[in-house]
Amino acid sequence: MYWTLFLTFFKIGAFTIGGGYAMLPLIQREVVGRGWMDDDDFMDVFAVSQSLPGAFAINISIFIGYRLKKVAGAIVCMLGSVLPSFFIILMIALFFTQIADNVWVEKAFKALRPATVALIAVPCLTTALKLKLKKSVLFIPAISALLIWQLGVSPIYIIVVSALGGVIYDLWINKK
Repeated sequence: MYWTLFLTFFKIGAFTIGGGYAMLPLIQREVVGRGWMDDDDFMDVFAVSQSLPGAFAINISIFIGYRLKKVAGAIVCMLGSVLPSFFIILMIALFFTQIADNVWVEKAFKALRPATVALIAVPCLTTALKLKLKKSVLFIPAISALLIWQLGVSPIYIIVVSALGGVIYDLWINKK
């Protein structure tokens, strides 16, 4: 089982470009498809992983590993998701001075930018659809993005205000 966990997260780490959000659909397909957890549990792990410091794809891998095989599983899954990036960055660092001024390398990196945006946008949209969010809440990320981009507001303030707004909504407005 440890070998399966390691290889699963190694594959996820090795074959996704764009970071955590780009990894999300692949992680979900592998984890839910193997029956390690259902969609609702995965969404819960995703939500908790986002609220913790650090790269949330690694947080997700640690949560899943811990759930399946406790501390050893968490370590195996974390290593599986981290090692591909580590080795790729190591190889780039070793050869960067030789390829840094290459026109084709520069063009390849520029071509990856829009693909990375799409790889991040698609999981965000599919997650919103799975959570069955109301269209009226779409203004929250839009306003947050504009505040950060146009006015230079620190994301920390937006997170704190959003958390307080969520607590206020849950305690007083959304009484069940």
